[in-house]
Amino acid sequence: MSLAVVTLKKGEGRLLKSGGMWIFDNEVASIMGSFVNGDIVLVHDFDGYPLGRGFINTNSRIVVRLLSRDENTVIDEEFFEKRVRDAWEYRKKVTDTSSCRVIFGEADFLPGFIVDKFSDVLVVQSLALGIDRYKEMLVELLKKVLAEDGIRICGVYERSDVKVRKQEGMEPYKGFIGEEFPTLVEIVENGVKYQVDVKDGQKTGFFLDQKYNRLAIQKLCRNARVLDCFTHTGSFALNAGYAGAKEVTGVDASQLAVDQATANAALNGLSDSVKFICEDVFDLLPKLEEKGEKYDVVILDPPAFTKSRSSVKNAVKGYREINLRAMKLVKDGGFLATCSCSHFMDYQLFTQTIGQAARNVHKRLRQVEYRTQAPDHPILWSADESYYLKFYIFQVCSDR
Repeated sequence: MSLAVVTLKKGEGRLLKSGGMWIFDNEVASIMGSFVNGDIVLVHDFDGYPLGRGFINTNSRIVVRLLSRDENTVIDEEFFEKRVRDAWEYRKKVTDTSSCRVIFGEADFLPGFIVDKFSDVLVVQSLALGIDRYKEMLVELLKKVLAEDGIRICGVYERSDVKVRKQEGMEPYKGFIGEEFPTLVEIVENGVKYQVDVKDGQKTGFFLDQKYNRLAIQKLCRNARVLDCFTHTGSFALNAGYAGAKEVTGVDASQLAVDQATANAALNGLSDSVKFICEDVFDLLPKLEEKGEKYDVVILDPPAFTKSRSSVKNAVKGYREINLRAMKLVKDGGFLATCSCSHFMDYQLFTQTIGQAARNVHKRLRQVEYRTQAPDHPILWSADESYYLKFYIFQVCSDR
């Protein structure tokens, strides 16, 4: 079967040629041949040089998502099985696989497809029209590959209930893939137990990308007084409590999240030392400062303040505000863990923003470490969207 050919404009495709996976609509000179959106097409440079093949979708600004740089590659079940197998073999080498992200979209060369494994349950996100056609096959292939290592998957749930699907011409969707099963799943990470709500929790139910960042704060929290802001279901707070903190307060604006976090504290026998309150962090931090509260460790794990380039300026104000407020609440010589999960708030801008906050409140920062997302969320160079999590730990010292 002959495939439609997408030809780039002269001088375009710089991202693709440097190792990226996307071709944008303004880079395309022509599309020759018949196709239906979601089909596989060939990609040529302006002079006819072959650049590979991928999924086309003219509804999206990302008009082609590359699957292979070899235009002779056959995109069939064998092709997808190799991609799935490679993704799993990588995880086995770099992370604790009891619960982990098994497939991370473009970074695993499966554009728009995400799978998280929570114990013996898989949660799937399908974000691109082309890959959506193959999602059930990909799930079966993944179950087959995991079974070879003695891992039996007892249920699969789809959490494609995200707005980005509309940009692909698809409606948001959530539901079971295959048989129904109990959607509250218990996992253990860094010694801490969690009940993960794969049906109604945020995104796929739990943020696995902070796994080793949560572990990194444990050593700071023994006998400490800890404030965990934007706690969600309590993960940083519970790691602090597990490490022996004498008092932990977790804060979130969602009562549902606070209820889940409280249940997780009870699950770990930490209800006496780890408490959660439902408050807006931006409102609470000035109140705590006014009361003269001080903490040995303050943790900031906010949601993404920006999901587009156009709102970065407002995001900078938000990050600067919470960081300077948090620094005021840290005892002299105490620690601040702070992060951003927005791709558009890049490393340089996030670093500058924290520096500005420190200068504004006359604090000096000693960097303990800088971290990113856990390695089951690999960063593919030239696919900038795969590098989104920035995580700092600082010792906060009075200006002297």
